[in-house]
Amino acid sequence: METVRAKALVTGMVQGVFYRASTIETAYSIGGLTGWVRNTHDGRVEVVCEGFRSKVTRLVEWLHKGPPSARVTNVDIAWEPATNEFSDFRVKYD
Repeated sequence: METVRAKALVTGMVQGVFYRASTIETAYSIGGLTGWVRNTHDGRVEVVCEGFRSKVTRLVEWLHKGPPSARVTNVDIAWEPATNEFSDFRVKYD
């Protein structure tokens, strides 16, 4: 099976609504995904995810709705080859 990387920028009411925590829970429930999620300074959420294409696609589909209190207005996705640099899925702080 093909492994891929998806880089997503999620726009809308996505900060302060448990979007990051819910993304991690969803990634772990799908299983076999690695990467990170973080808030950006401009109010969006950024996600980098790697795994089998079918599993990454499931997470990307979930990103379009997010947790119940989120209001997603747009998700920009860039697909890339996987780099296999991550060992888990976590919140990234910088």
